[in-house]
Amino acid sequence: MGFMPYVAPEQMMKDRSEYAHKGIARGRSVIGLEFADGLLFVAENPSATLHKISEIYDRIAFAGVGKYSEFEDLRIAGIRLADLRGFSYGREDVKARDLANAYSQALSNIFTQQMKPYEVEILVGEVDGDASGTAIYHVLFDGSVNDEHGFVAIGGHAEDLAETLKARYAEGWDLATAVRTGVEVLGSPDGRTIDADAIEAGVLDRTRTHRRKFRRLEEAEMTAILAG
Repeated sequence: MGFMPYVAPEQMMKDRSEYAHKGIARGRSVIGLEFADGLLFVAENPSATLHKISEIYDRIAFAGVGKYSEFEDLRIAGIRLADLRGFSYGREDVKARDLANAYSQALSNIFTQQMKPYEVEILVGEVDGDASGTAIYHVLFDGSVNDEHGFVAIGGHAEDLAETLKARYAEGWDLATAVRTGVEVLGSPDGRTIDADAIEAGVLDRTRTHRRKFRRLEEAEMTAILAG
């Protein structure tokens, strides 16, 4: 028989946390910002095809950092859950809070029951009605959920980015101000200026007359905003 050394549960959880933190810290950050007309997610992402920011449902968006294959699995699972709930009940019954709770449960189970935790952090954002209906949920690799307000940063340099945002953020920004500030803050830890073609940005715009509130900011629009 093979000998299995005893590892205290506390040490096991600590080791898994450190492992996940290291994986997440290697990835580029994502910033979430509330602005006058909705919610902006912005990230440094040179890839034009591997998205960190995506639509989940009519008024709900998703952003992830860490290991791409793992947060992509979570994104797809969230779309399936939202579609099922919308089909079974009604489209208005699909809420970001319910998706965040489902993600929390899944990540908690993975963290406690599997040998390797997911190396991810995710954001689930929603716009519903007026500004009071904007919500941002931050779900960590161990299933912890935080209800964020105004702004949030995840991934590498998240603490530094959050401190910078705390000093600079103001309610009621227009989209252009939110985009320019988000891009400047993303580059601030290294003192870099990030070009428009290396930025991925998605917006939940509550003023859109279309049922689906999500749209991507294309490179031409990003270039114009940053130049302005």
